[in-house]
Amino acid sequence: MPFCEADPWRLQYFEGVDCPRDVRIPTEDPDGYQWHPGERRIYDKLFVAESQGLACAPHGVTPPEFPVFSKPIINLRGMGLGSRVLRDLSDYERHLTAGHFWMTLLEGEHVSTDVAVLEGRTMWWRHCRGTPAIQGTFDRWLIEDGRRPQLEAYVGAWVARHLGDYTGMLNVETIGERIIEAHLRVTDQWPDLYEAGWLEAVVGLYARGEWRLAPGERRAGYSIALFGPHGREYRHPPAELVAQVRRMPHVSSVQITFHEDRPSASHAMPPGGFRLAVVNCFDLEAGRAARARLAAFFGV
Repeated sequence: MPFCEADPWRLQYFEGVDCPRDVRIPTEDPDGYQWHPGERRIYDKLFVAESQGLACAPHGVTPPEFPVFSKPIINLRGMGLGSRVLRDLSDYERHLTAGHFWMTLLEGEHVSTDVAVLEGRTMWWRHCRGTPAIQGTFDRWLIEDGRRPQLEAYVGAWVARHLGDYTGMLNVETIGERIIEAHLRVTDQWPDLYEAGWLEAVVGLYARGEWRLAPGERRAGYSIALFGPHGREYRHPPAELVAQVRRMPHVSSVQITFHEDRPSASHAMPPGGFRLAVVNCFDLEAGRAARARLAAFFGV
């Protein structure tokens, strides 16, 4: 299986997809960083901010005005680890951290965009909007069926400037149509919500340097998360319960998103909660009903 997936609950999406054995398709940032040394600088969020002319600097250089947003310069674990708003000078001095930087506190829509890139040219786009919950957690993500021409023009120009030799999948996060971070990998949380044949097209991109995806139905979808409180040790629900939830109308897939043989504290999770499950679906209320069944099992 060519998709190099670290999370066993996401292997379900890639089983049965034919690909040459010598092709490696990253779904994790450490792999994207290691396998693409010529492009890995995009994992440097300070570089990403500087490349767009945003006000930014490493910790140690005092911001001229507040508030600003602070985070690690490089974070390959995800989950927004170490990120925070710094409201004033005392806040900045209290959280001064080596290896972190501050940047303009952007406003506007937070959009996650998947892009197929062929030698610096953008070939395919899908956009997603998250609904935040508390302290770095998300209630759900809406995978849009439409295009965003203005955002695509901006990101496409940035890709042409900074990833002109790159071929592969790219994930870009933006706020107010400005890039806050980028990832040299496939987004592995909801490939089942993309068009039929998308995974095979991704294989062609990495294996043969071509993008071939026949025009197909683009449906809006939802990826709905279930979080529980920190400080508990959770167990997986019975396989039959998961199968029942998966068979509910409009549900596409179910992920139980933790290792039950590892301590909860060993998982990388946001401050606001411990992610227990994800339901991918094509109807919001159906997805909420599926999540409620899982929540009842976990007692959250």
